[in-house]
Amino acid sequence: MSATHLSVSPYQPAPPRDDPISPDYLSQCNGTDATMPIYVAIKGIVFDVTRKSALYGPGGSYHVFAGKDASKAFGKSSLKEEDAVADYSDLNESELRILDDWVAFFSKERSLMKSNTV
Repeated sequence: MSATHLSVSPYQPAPPRDDPISPDYLSQCNGTDATMPIYVAIKGIVFDVTRKSALYGPGGSYHVFAGKDASKAFGKSSLKEEDAVADYSDLNESELRILDDWVAFFSKERSLMKSNTV
């Protein structure tokens, strides 16, 4: 087989895991290192968003969420860095519903394979 006929496999997210990852490792998965996946966490559930690196990688519209649990920001529909934190205890009832809707969306999206919890 000649080198001109090599095929490149598309990115495949890792299968779901039961063992938790550390917040430190999650923070490394923010898209700044091309050899690492890009992860977003919501309510402690980690999602692999590497396939959507144009959105979640550096310069992307949603990069603020990359490499962290940004539950509060998802609930508030906020792109502010100060809202991209795990603690969502101050969200109101409407914002909590929005947060749950995001978890449901990410859980259903096949290309955003659910990973493990923080």
